[in-house]
Amino acid sequence: MQKFLPLFPLNLVAFPLEDLNLHIFEQRYRDLINECLDEGKTFGVPVFLDGRMPGFGTEVKIVKLSKKYEDGRMDIRTQGIRAFRILDFQNPVEMKLYSGGVVELLPEPEVSPSVMIGLTQRVATLYEYLQEENTFDVNKPQPYSFQIAHKIGLSQEQEYNLLKMPTEAERQGYLIQHLERLIPILQEVERTKERIKMNGHFKNLDPLKF
Repeated sequence: MQKFLPLFPLNLVAFPLEDLNLHIFEQRYRDLINECLDEGKTFGVPVFLDGRMPGFGTEVKIVKLSKKYEDGRMDIRTQGIRAFRILDFQNPVEMKLYSGGVVELLPEPEVSPSVMIGLTQRVATLYEYLQEENTFDVNKPQPYSFQIAHKIGLSQEQEYNLLKMPTEAERQGYLIQHLERLIPILQEVERTKERIKMNGHFKNLDPLKF
């Protein structure tokens, strides 16, 4: 499915069904948001990565106008809907200050898809090493891959790669591979910390027998 979206490029990856709070201060984006509020429209958040816009992003809807300042700035609450690929980029849109484009919408994410046991086990292991509480919920409507994506040490480029993947199974497999690389590094860090703690302490060592 194709549609035209006003576009608000950001140096971050927004995921479908993710809650995203935005502070709007530039005039072009004030215009964009005001139009969306007045007309009940959605807008797109394409990823701006390494000084360029590679082409994928997420369609979002405005959930709430939290605050409007006297000078026109706004705080808004938004939620991601689905990912898209830009087919035709216009900067700016004719007669507008902001950019826009025709996009191809990817399918909306599955609701409460199954989660690979191997992924939840690795996430639990990671959070044990980090000594953080693991509060992710496999029963939430948001796919598990999108729930954890910002919180397991992915780079922005890796998050972008995740956004482009069309299925939850693909995304979960990608995250398992990432954690399989990351966890051994953390294990070695823990072993190094233990060795450092032992350095300089009296050690009860058995004498060697020749």
